[in-house]
Amino acid sequence: MNASFGAFQKPQAALLLLRWTLAILMLLHGIAKLSGGVEGIGGMLQGAGLPSFIAYGAYIGEVVAPLMLLAGLLVVPAALVIAFNMVMAIVLAHSSHLFALTDNGGWRLELQAFFLVSAIVVAMTTRVAGAQWGPGRV
Repeated sequence: MNASFGAFQKPQAALLLLRWTLAILMLLHGIAKLSGGVEGIGGMLQGAGLPSFIAYGAYIGEVVAPLMLLAGLLVVPAALVIAFNMVMAIVLAHSSHLFALTDNGGWRLELQAFFLVSAIVVAMTTRVAGAQWGPGRV
């Protein structure tokens, strides 16, 4: 049986939904950092032998880039910034949990993986959605 559901035959709308979901969920983390600061990240960076001022890059990856995704501005670079932000978070803060499971059997890094993979998918499929760098058609 091959039923056609018109609302579900819209790849552009599906990609927009993914882009906005990624942006909103990441932005919530950024808002928390705006109110709580990035000192903890700075400490992790210093522990890894990096300068602590790089921690302010979290604001770019968790506030600026998500706002750009929501607005449809420079979507590919914004998504790649989020992906890089997540790689840094995994390496600096979560590398000890790379092969760990939760008490419920889920992967300990499933949220970080969702953000990373979603950002990569958004970057890779923006042209499919009808625009190389901008909002595209829905």
